[in-house]
Amino acid sequence: MLAWPTSCAGHLSEIEIFAEVQQGGQHVEISDYLRVLRKRWIVIVSLMLLGVASAAGATILTTPQYEASTLSFVYVQSGGTVGELAQGSAFAQNQVKSYAEAVTTPRVLDSAIKSLGLEESAAQLAGSVSASAPTDTVNIRITVVSDSPAAAAAIANAVTESFEQVIADITSPTGAATASQVSVSVLEEATVPSQPVSPNTSLNLAVGLVLGLVVGLGVAFLREALDTRIRGERDVASITSAPIIGGISFDNSAVMRPLIVQDDPHSVRAEAFRTLRTNLQFLDIEPGPKSFVVTSSIPSEGKTTTAANLAIAIADSGMHVLIIDADLRRPKLASYMGLEGAVGLTDVLIGKAELHDALQPWGRGGMFVLPAGTVPPNPSELLGSKAMAALLRTLESDFDIIIIDMPPLLPVSDAALVSKITKGALVVVAAGRTHKGEFSGAIAGLGNVGAPVAGVIMTMLPTRGPDAYNYGRYGYGGYGYSSDVEHDSIEPPAGRH
Repeated sequence: MLAWPTSCAGHLSEIEIFAEVQQGGQHVEISDYLRVLRKRWIVIVSLMLLGVASAAGATILTTPQYEASTLSFVYVQSGGTVGELAQGSAFAQNQVKSYAEAVTTPRVLDSAIKSLGLEESAAQLAGSVSASAPTDTVNIRITVVSDSPAAAAAIANAVTESFEQVIADITSPTGAATASQVSVSVLEEATVPSQPVSPNTSLNLAVGLVLGLVVGLGVAFLREALDTRIRGERDVASITSAPIIGGISFDNSAVMRPLIVQDDPHSVRAEAFRTLRTNLQFLDIEPGPKSFVVTSSIPSEGKTTTAANLAIAIADSGMHVLIIDADLRRPKLASYMGLEGAVGLTDVLIGKAELHDALQPWGRGGMFVLPAGTVPPNPSELLGSKAMAALLRTLESDFDIIIIDMPPLLPVSDAALVSKITKGALVVVAAGRTHKGEFSGAIAGLGNVGAPVAGVIMTMLPTRGPDAYNYGRYGYGGYGYSSDVEHDSIEPPAGRH
């Protein structure tokens, strides 16, 4: 069994944390809602501001309306006895609602129109005039709404005056010399209003804010429901129970320094690979193969730079490590590391070259590189052959650990074939790039051939927000991660070996 440095014992809690993967049903908790709010807060706030702005615009464009009203008292003349007074009051209460309905009739409004010299018809004026009679009272309130405060007051008083006359006319006995016993007395005349009743600016802004919030929340949760990409640890945990053994945050300058562990060993990105190395050590505490396949679901998720930096980090700890470029379709490891890759794995497998001639030392430590060699016409057959299995067993007796860079899982089956004869596959998944269906298909592909998933390495993780990889909770305080992204166009750094 491989003996690891005793310093790794202090990191046991890290592995235990990585191994604690949430499983079970996808029940929704308050934390899920809070996560969406944190993640989509810009959309929510933007739509809230849009709602307020729309309400403000509508308020500005709306013509102000002014309201003026009068209050009249309807009474019935009766005898002086208590009974007669009660009968008169009851009669007035029964009739007052009918009188209120008469306010908007042409007979009342035509007279007001004539007295004020208005150009609108009774039907048009009726739209701005209303009358109400509160229950159990003999009062009638006549209200007029107009875009002119002076006109509102004038029309209200004119309609009330016309109403008094009409009620007196219709309640007078026909042909009788006596006056009507029903009288209307004005208690409160209309005055010119100083403030408009509409638009209500405060109410409109409040409604706009609430509507914007509702729409914003709807859009935020809809976008979250329709988002099929892997965004963070929780998305990985929903697909596989394999532990997440490392996370590399996005860094757009990674293209300039792909081998960050060698180029800038004191950077936080280099520290991320050393943490990955530490966690990987605990995956190899059981007897068996000492080799790991590094693969991904689709191309350009950062698997090759992840494999290279991981191997360098392991070599820096004083171990004897070998990295193999087994991506026989698009080999890039040799160019990344500044090595000659004409002779390599394929040449050894077909007996065209000796193993010791194909192995190339790298750096100052105990690290060796086995390039891909000649690109063969049958990569799957070579990688799944008995010669490949025998070669790995031979190399495992000479090295403490072997890292094998393989093609993505979905396009070809190469990685799944080799993973069966190793400790397992380290599946690289790029946050924000890989779809959940792609990652799920890759994991299922490994399971279909009985290949173990040793762990998951997340790359291109956001440095902020709810999906950011929480570097601090693994014991490194304020450190953060930088990105790890695979680029086909990276120029090999000179003088590596």
